[in-house]
Amino acid sequence: MTSFARKKVFPHKLLSLFMLGVWLVMSNSLGFGQWLLGGFLAWAIPFFTQSFWPQSMVMNKPWLAIRFLLLVLWDIVVANAQVAVLIMGPRQKLQPAFMRIPLELKQDFTITLLANTISLTPGTVSVDLQMNEGYLLVHGLHVTDVDATIAEIKSRYERPLKEIFECSNP
Repeated sequence: MTSFARKKVFPHKLLSLFMLGVWLVMSNSLGFGQWLLGGFLAWAIPFFTQSFWPQSMVMNKPWLAIRFLLLVLWDIVVANAQVAVLIMGPRQKLQPAFMRIPLELKQDFTITLLANTISLTPGTVSVDLQMNEGYLLVHGLHVTDVDATIAEIKSRYERPLKEIFECSNP
């Protein structure tokens, strides 16, 4: 089988491996049936959706990607505890805010990863994307300093994603 044909059969290998891993974690089982079903889905979803992917995903720094994933998982755990404390307290103490995050990212895939990362972290949600104006609108449940929160999102999430997926020099 030629390299060209292999790319068509397995269009996004890293995404497929990631999807298989997520499937196994979500199913909470390492049984043969879960590997089989997860493997099928991890192949079929990228295969049947490859026409919707105008850009190919290239990971420049896999070790940074692993570090980024661990950071996001840690942030999710910490944010869960923070949100639990916030919602148990008086609502008057909450300071919700909308924030416009100016984007340095250019690729649709990377912007989608940023928006999803923000939404996965409890207490924040990506609300709207304005590609023409170059910003992502984010809502935060409790924001005491909008500028500091924007700077934190850019340094914790956007910069690593740009380095992992958009740097021209790996």
